[in-house]
Amino acid sequence: MKLPGSIIKFANIFHENNFQIFLVGGAVRDYLRGEKHIDYDFATDATPQEVIEIFNNVIPVGIKHGTVIVIFAENEFEVTTFRTEDKYSDNRHPDKVNFVKSIDEDLARRDFTINAFAYDILNKNLIDNYNGNIDLKNKLIRTIGDPEVRFKEDYLRMLRACRFAGKLNFKIEENTFLAIKKLSKNIKNIAVERIRDELIKIMLSPRPSIGLEYMRISDLMTYILPELNECYNIVQNRFHKYDVYYHNLYTCDAAPQDNYRIRLAALFHDIAKPRTKRGKEDLEDENSFYNHEIIGAKIASKILKSLKFSNYDIKYITHLIKYHMFYYTYEWTDGAVRRFIRNVGIENLEDLFTLRDADRIGNGMKQGIPEIYLDFKDRIKKILEIDNAFKIKDLDINGDIIMETISLKPGPIIGEILNYLLELVLDHPDYNKKKILIDKAKEYYERKRGYSQKNYGKNPEELGRF
Repeated sequence: MKLPGSIIKFANIFHENNFQIFLVGGAVRDYLRGEKHIDYDFATDATPQEVIEIFNNVIPVGIKHGTVIVIFAENEFEVTTFRTEDKYSDNRHPDKVNFVKSIDEDLARRDFTINAFAYDILNKNLIDNYNGNIDLKNKLIRTIGDPEVRFKEDYLRMLRACRFAGKLNFKIEENTFLAIKKLSKNIKNIAVERIRDELIKIMLSPRPSIGLEYMRISDLMTYILPELNECYNIVQNRFHKYDVYYHNLYTCDAAPQDNYRIRLAALFHDIAKPRTKRGKEDLEDENSFYNHEIIGAKIASKILKSLKFSNYDIKYITHLIKYHMFYYTYEWTDGAVRRFIRNVGIENLEDLFTLRDADRIGNGMKQGIPEIYLDFKDRIKKILEIDNAFKIKDLDINGDIIMETISLKPGPIIGEILNYLLELVLDHPDYNKKKILIDKAKEYYERKRGYSQKNYGKNPEELGRF
């Protein structure tokens, strides 16, 4: 293995201090597959405290479980002491970690054969105790030992098998798969944060559809994403090649690999179609799904909250889902385009169009980019170059100015006036000047006051509660 010089120097320091050091994990696996790897993980017989004594800059990220990060030659190297693990009573952490002196004992605790390699850096020797190299060549995900025993140690490994299948485009070995299917319901006992993190990793794999499909056929999806499972075999219409489930998966594949949020939006963008399906009994391929984007945003929010995604992620993902069905025509006025920009948010426009592109690719039937779609993007670009008022804060006026010039007290009427002014500016950008906006605010207030007095006899000071 051709390793960077910094890794050779790093290993030498351990040997100079009479400790063993091995390169382990994904780095070895990826080298054997002929791929580059950026992150390097190491296993050693040195205890965390001994590693801290050897190096000047060490971060004790998981010292209780034997893991530290060593800052060396501008790299962050994760170093873990050889260990064995007891059962996971909380389904999140091993009850006890036992430090050992043998790399063979350490490798025996690992999940899959393709993750149980160790490479002796200085002696240039590969340790492959479980024929992982054969499974690499045959593109198989196989547990070390009895799969049921291995999964019962930590049920998250069932989901990890699906994730590695998608990441590497491998198949799950038959006995391993059958064990997942048999034990799938136990995934409910795993902490949702761990499931969330694995799901994010699936989203960041080259083809999430592979891992997701393994989740479905192994029944894991029934317990993790039942709403997505509902989409299976839901026929759409003559404009779609795939059912709702596969359309969601292939749209997810088509979204950018480096953005798990857009990929989750893609995966859930049609999640509500099974619940909004309307059609004729004799014409199933003419189904319609009115308001599925609105209902879908709510369903996605519920899913993401249950998996404890951040508030930012939930808001961002559901926002894209809510607006992914925009329908533009050449008849749209510039004001309509500005309102679209206002509703979506300038900061979300590029990602929304990215989602729409993925949706088109995931459709399986539409070829090329429609001219009307390009026209819409061009109009947005031109409007953004000219205009600068799409939110209330962009107006050349604020609530304090309105209260001062019209002699109003703070209240809901101030926000109402500002919203009215923004609507005017969206249709007439040249109105966004302080003097014009003040005049328009006074006109609106006078009309409202006159209407209120005529119909309700209210005092103008009570307009704030009207």
